[in-house]
Amino acid sequence: MHEDIKLYAILTFGCQMNVRDSETIKGILENIGFCETEDPAKADLILFNTCSVRENPERKVYGRIQQYKPGTDKIIGICGCMVQQGAEFEYIKNHLPQVSLVFGTHNLHELPQLIERVMLGERVLEVWEDKKDLIEGLPAKREKGVKAFVNISFGCNNFCTYCIVPYTRGREKSRQKQHILEEITDLARNGYKEITLLGQNVNSYGKDLGTDFASLLKAVQNIDGIERIRFTTSHPKDLSEDLIQAFVELPKLCEHLHLPLQSGSNRVLKLMNRRYTAEHYLNLVEKLRQAVPDIALTTDLIVGFPGETEADFKETLDLVKQVGYDSAFTFIYSPRKGTPAAQIKEQIAEDIKKERIYRLLELQNQISSDLNQKCVGQTVEVLVEGLSKTDTAKLTGKTRTNKTINFQGGKELIGQTVLVKVTTGKLSSLEGIIEGSVL
Repeated sequence: MHEDIKLYAILTFGCQMNVRDSETIKGILENIGFCETEDPAKADLILFNTCSVRENPERKVYGRIQQYKPGTDKIIGICGCMVQQGAEFEYIKNHLPQVSLVFGTHNLHELPQLIERVMLGERVLEVWEDKKDLIEGLPAKREKGVKAFVNISFGCNNFCTYCIVPYTRGREKSRQKQHILEEITDLARNGYKEITLLGQNVNSYGKDLGTDFASLLKAVQNIDGIERIRFTTSHPKDLSEDLIQAFVELPKLCEHLHLPLQSGSNRVLKLMNRRYTAEHYLNLVEKLRQAVPDIALTTDLIVGFPGETEADFKETLDLVKQVGYDSAFTFIYSPRKGTPAAQIKEQIAEDIKKERIYRLLELQNQISSDLNQKCVGQTVEVLVEGLSKTDTAKLTGKTRTNKTINFQGGKELIGQTVLVKVTTGKLSSLEGIIEGSVL
C-alpha cells in the first residue's frame, strides 16, 4: 500500500532538543530514500515530533492529527517526549486509529526498521522507557546556515516537581568528549561558525564520565573555524567557579547565560525541588557580573505554581528587578500528569495565574526595553544569519550577548561577522547601521 512513499514532512514542537532530534530524523529518512516537503498535504509520511513540557502542544498535535481520517493513505506518526508518557501513549493507541507509527526519544535510531514494518501493514507503537547506551554516528540533515545545535548530554537527574522531562528523556547521560569534538569539527568544515551546546542541564555534563563542562568548553575553543560558542540550559545549583571563569578565559564563549530562576521565593523553590535559594542565585549573578560586567542574563519563570501566595509572587518580582534580565521566558504553571506538583492540593485559580503573569510581563518588558535602549550608540559584533523575518530588505543577526539586530546590507555579508552601530532599541530587538567587517 505504501511502497511508493517518496515525501515526508516533520512538524516539530518544543525545545532545541526536539529541533535537534528532528534534524536526526530527517537524516535517517533521507538515508533510506525519502525526500522532504514543506507541505504536509503532499507528504506520504507525516511525523509529529512532540513536546510534553506544557499541555498546549499536546492539544495542538491532537487537533492536527484529527484532520486526518482513519483509513488515510498517509502514514501518520508521533514521536518525541509526549509519547513517553503512559497516559498519552494509551490515548494515542485507543483514540487515534489514523496514527500507525509511534516511537519515543530512546528508540529514534530504529526508525528505518519501524517504517519498514508499517509499510508491510503493521501498526507499530513502540516506546522504550530508557536506553543503556547513547547511539553515536546517526545522520543529520541540518538547515544550511551559520549556526548549529550539538547535543552534549541527554536526560535529566534533577526531578523538579513540576517537570516531566526526567520521565520522558530518562536519566542523564553525557556524550563522550571525543564524539562531541568530532561532530563540531565536521560542522566547522561545512561552514558553521556558531555552535550551541545542548543538554537538559549542561552544567552537570561529564559527571558520569569523570570530566566537567568547563573542560569541554576549553576543548571546543580550540576548534578552528568555530567563531562563537553558546550553551543551554544551565541549572543554578551546578554553576561552577570554573564555568564562570570560562567566560573570562575563552574568547569564543559568548557573553550570555540563560540561567533559569523559576521563582524568587525560597518556599516555592523548595516545593519545586530546585535545590538552591534566592540568595544563592543572587550570589551567582554577582559573581558572573564581577567576572564579565557586560554579560547578558536571561531566565525562565513559572507563575502560579501550586501553593504560590501573593507574597511568594512579589518575591519573584523583587528578584527580577534586582537581577535585571535582558529577557525572560515566562510560563503559567501547567500540571503534568505523573509529576509530584500535579498532586499538590493548593492549585492556583486560572484568573489569579493570568493576573500575575500580566504583572510579571509588564515588569520584564519594561526592563528589556530599557536595557535595549541603553545599547543605542554602541558598536557591536554581529554574526550575520540571513534576511530579517520582519523586513526582508534588511539583514539580521545576533550580538555576542544574544540580542537580535536588524540592519541594511548586502546578501554577500551572510555568514560574516560585522560591526554594527546600534541606532534603535526596541522591546525584543535592535536596529543598527553597519560600520564594517571584523577581520
